[in-house]
Amino acid sequence: MKPVIYTRGQALPGLLEQRIVILDGAMGTMIQRFRLTEQDFRGERFKDHVKDLKNNSDLLVLTRPDVIRDIHEGYLAAGADIVETNTFGANFIAQEDYGLGAFAREMNVAAAKLAREAADKFSTPDRPRFVAGALGPTPRTASISPDVNDPGARNVDFEQLRSAYHEQVEALLEGGVDLLLVETIFDTLNAKAALFAIEEVFAATGERLPVIISGTVTDASGRILSGQTVTAFWHSVRHARPLAVGLNCALGAALMRPYIQELHKVAPDTFISCYPNAGLPNPMAETGFDEKPEDTSRLLREFAAEGLVNIVGGCCGTTPEHIAAIRQQVEPLPTRTVQREFFYKEAA
Repeated sequence: MKPVIYTRGQALPGLLEQRIVILDGAMGTMIQRFRLTEQDFRGERFKDHVKDLKNNSDLLVLTRPDVIRDIHEGYLAAGADIVETNTFGANFIAQEDYGLGAFAREMNVAAAKLAREAADKFSTPDRPRFVAGALGPTPRTASISPDVNDPGARNVDFEQLRSAYHEQVEALLEGGVDLLLVETIFDTLNAKAALFAIEEVFAATGERLPVIISGTVTDASGRILSGQTVTAFWHSVRHARPLAVGLNCALGAALMRPYIQELHKVAPDTFISCYPNAGLPNPMAETGFDEKPEDTSRLLREFAAEGLVNIVGGCCGTTPEHIAAIRQQVEPLPTRTVQREFFYKEAA
């Protein structure tokens, strides 16, 4: 098998072999802390837009970039090695729900530049910081009918997903990301469209970035929403030769543990990432989730001590305080061993 030659993020594989790498925490629940109004989301530019825009968090890179910059810098100051772009829903399909599909490309370029500036501000020769271009699952699923009375019905197809992801990946590369993160995967067919689009863009541009693939187990059955077990999920996406595969969101760390253990066993030749929610949702909590920094960090320390992970961070409900505590807990522990000669190398 020919080695993967990365044109960006070349230092990341070597770093993962040396120590556990820290990913940032939640974006959406951090934005909620700012208590933004409809006017904040609209800004001057979209003040006359015909649809409500509140809670379209991706739009803030255009209308309130100061908020997104503040969140990125908070995580970097807490010790994150990787920050994700604020682009979870910045694709044509998701943005069309707000009547903003035409602005998806611009959002991704702006988001990548914001994260890039923040990462560069905190980078040092001894501790480089990386920007991950975040690709969310879209609000639609290619494998499951939206109509319980019509199992064959679909509200999106593979080509629509591929096209939306293609545009997003091109824009993220233009904005300056170091790697791509296909995350919160609840439908592997959606993820395959993203991976297909990524490969298309790599082939067209000559660029090749590290890719992390992260699924989400939706309940105690140990399956993602479209029905696959963690093992089946991995075998469905391993052809993409990701730098890392992992799980995020949905379950807190305590309930996620057996599925990370399963992934550790079935993917011995690939780095493993894990960034859980801060426990289960609780609308009465400040962040909407129960776990305090000391709780989430203790659980992730146990994962690290068991030799299960190479990348750790937080998803919904986590804050810079969570990330600082996670870093402190896992920093003394060795990274998970990958059982092979890695098939990557730097570009000449």
